[in-house]
Amino acid sequence: MTDTPLRILVVDDEEPARRRLRDLLEDCAAVTPLTVIGEAATGRAALELLSTQPADVVLLDIRMPEMDGIELAQHLQKLEQRPAVIFTTAFDVYAIRAFEVHAIDYLLKPIPRVRLQEALTRARATRPPLLTAALDRIKTRARAFLCAQERGRITLVPVEDVIYLRAELKYVTVRTARGEFLIEESLTRLEEEYGERFVRVHRNCLVARAAILGFERAATDGGEIRWVVLLRDCEERLAVSRRQQYVMREISQ
Repeated sequence: MTDTPLRILVVDDEEPARRRLRDLLEDCAAVTPLTVIGEAATGRAALELLSTQPADVVLLDIRMPEMDGIELAQHLQKLEQRPAVIFTTAFDVYAIRAFEVHAIDYLLKPIPRVRLQEALTRARATRPPLLTAALDRIKTRARAFLCAQERGRITLVPVEDVIYLRAELKYVTVRTARGEFLIEESLTRLEEEYGERFVRVHRNCLVARAAILGFERAATDGGEIRWVVLLRDCEERLAVSRRQQYVMREISQ
């Protein structure tokens, strides 16, 4: 066992809850060497901080606006230095789910110092498990963000900004009005998660329903006349496969 201080990030949208955790961590420091690298009130802020300052442990509230703790935990799995996750919440309905994903621990607010101490001891002794598949099973809603990795940093792309998703080898290109991002995900899995928001126009492409302006006939590079999708905030024309042409009728109704 090492005496190197545990680097801890506190994530909770309520300032009194973060202050309470800081006080408890000060008490725990006498037994478990630790340092609090920072606090975050949102999942986005937490990831921005972690991109420059790695943490060994994230004390993570589950119920937060914009991005809940389950989704943030999903994004944490993409970090090169993956931290251990200790969920914290005032709602015990999440307890079973937290343990189903093999989080290091689950702490119910108000958190007793002894329980926090136990969780930190476990985090020091246990290598953080990879939770990706388990988190997918227990999430209660579709993610608000897609997670792209660029030069060792994580970039969150709001799903509401996505114009289309196109599979290319083992990656999916995420197209928005401000540019393109690459993510390592399955197009089929994304279709299952966001089926109400996107429609498949080709075996390798999903288009946001809200981004579709219409359809027109156009010549391909080979001279063949095909149906293509006209998109909002994007000059690119995407081909509609013959198998998926029924979506034109569906969307035009």
